[in-house]
Amino acid sequence: MSSTTTIRLTEDLKQRVTQISQRGSTTAHGFILEAITEKVEREERRAAFDGEACARLAKLVENGESIPWDDMKRHLAARLAGTDATPPVPRKLR
Repeated sequence: MSSTTTIRLTEDLKQRVTQISQRGSTTAHGFILEAITEKVEREERRAAFDGEACARLAKLVENGESIPWDDMKRHLAARLAGTDATPPVPRKLR
């Protein structure tokens, strides 16, 4: 289901959208919908990223365990090289 929303564009922005959409294979309406969709998806990914970061920090604070960056770098390099990539073991922070 779709609904109608009115947006007010400056004349300059409206002309820019029209020019860009004419160069591509879309209408001004299609271009605006695509731009809004891209912005919404980017903000949703940012919110998910922030939520994951907060959850991981809460877990770190709760149990005090972390993987030292040098250990993780070695693990990631081994995975990239296709060699033994046994995950490093978390350790208590000092």
